[in-house]
Amino acid sequence: MSTRTSQGAIAWIVSLNAVPYVAVPAYWVLGRSRFQGYVIARRDEDSTLAGALADKTAELWSHRHTPPYGTKDLRAIERLAKMPFLQGNEVELLIDGEAAFESMFNGIESATRYVLVQFYIIRDDALGRALQRRLIERAEAGLDVFLLYDEIGSYRLPASYLRALTDAGVNVHRFHSTRGPGNRFQLNFRNHRKLVVVDGERGWMGGFNVGVEYLGEHPRIGPWRDTHLAVIGPAALNLQLSFVEDWHWATEEILDLPWSPARPGDGDIPVLMLASGPADRFETASLMIQQAIHAAQHRIWISSPYFVPDEGVQGMLKLAALGGVDVRILIPERPDNLLTYYAAYAFLEPLLDAGVTVYRYQDGFLHSKAFLVDNAGAGIGTVNLDNRSFRLNFEMTAIVLDTDFAAEVERMFLADFERSRLMRQRDIHDRPLWSRVASRAAYLFAPVLQKTMRLTFPSLEGQE
Repeated sequence: MSTRTSQGAIAWIVSLNAVPYVAVPAYWVLGRSRFQGYVIARRDEDSTLAGALADKTAELWSHRHTPPYGTKDLRAIERLAKMPFLQGNEVELLIDGEAAFESMFNGIESATRYVLVQFYIIRDDALGRALQRRLIERAEAGLDVFLLYDEIGSYRLPASYLRALTDAGVNVHRFHSTRGPGNRFQLNFRNHRKLVVVDGERGWMGGFNVGVEYLGEHPRIGPWRDTHLAVIGPAALNLQLSFVEDWHWATEEILDLPWSPARPGDGDIPVLMLASGPADRFETASLMIQQAIHAAQHRIWISSPYFVPDEGVQGMLKLAALGGVDVRILIPERPDNLLTYYAAYAFLEPLLDAGVTVYRYQDGFLHSKAFLVDNAGAGIGTVNLDNRSFRLNFEMTAIVLDTDFAAEVERMFLADFERSRLMRQRDIHDRPLWSRVASRAAYLFAPVLQKTMRLTFPSLEGQE
């Protein structure tokens, strides 16, 4: 009754009847498509959380950006986000781990009031301990420090790591995807957001988790290609709002943080932080990508490490290419998950037929999630083009409306294309029969495979 795709519903019906002793426990773990407890906490207009945040959201709306040109496409995005584009921001594109973590760590060290940190994965390695040390230093200096991590993504994080933080006064909690009687066995919902907020004035978000592999030190994966964004200005409060909502779900506490007008950045760049997840009324992440493709007049370039798009995104990509838009997709050459690797081939053939250009990144593992629309703006965030990001994960995307920023993202994409190979139809047709059969099999299960694949391959799950 609640499965969001017809293929998913059929898969469960067949398996529940054919192999019930396997399928019933699997349904307890993987079957739900709505995170019901969070839905109630977030949607209830009369809830304590909604009331407490009413003045905070009003403060954000006071910074609303009103564009001087046609707004239909932007209005759709704002209605999805339930938040406007905010003006008065300065942004910085952070390419790869050294730049991203240097910026975040410098920000944490310079905090004067409070620090909010949220990651999907935190590891107890050299990078994880570097973060831990800085959070302890800020807490011991008298600042309010809060750390939220996903209980499934960070399931290997040892108690000793967390105890050192709490002993120093850091407020630490895990995001409860299994909280509540209806979710007790659920392992499907993940909080995939990665963000840092300092003093309500500066924020960071994007693709990086906390682990040395994100600095390119994984012995098998090798170099790690990823993208993060730093922002100074009101958009940082938008990130803070998302953190407060997630913290409330995890702890039932409402954080009493300063919400005075955020210090504007040196620029006046409009930014919207679009939070999406399984508590939304609509499939926010998928609709956001479709709207970006629809808005493109000349080009839409998209980078995603996992490419298993739903039918809506596939159709929009084909229509854009058939209409003469320069549509480019950048995906990894080196897979960290075989199921999505084979499924992608089944999706790529009809896209190539429609005129979409596909690049496969060669220089290590591509984990960057970004898109570029014409010369008008770009998006940086945590959303993959797959079922899990579209329907099961809590995600965050920054949409930046600025021609200079778009030009910088263009240079980033061009550099990545230089390190990639262009896919041809023969790359699909010349594969061995067994590989083509594997692709079709993965394609059939595409609507549901994202639910199970990272439980099936826990050693690879950490790479996301």
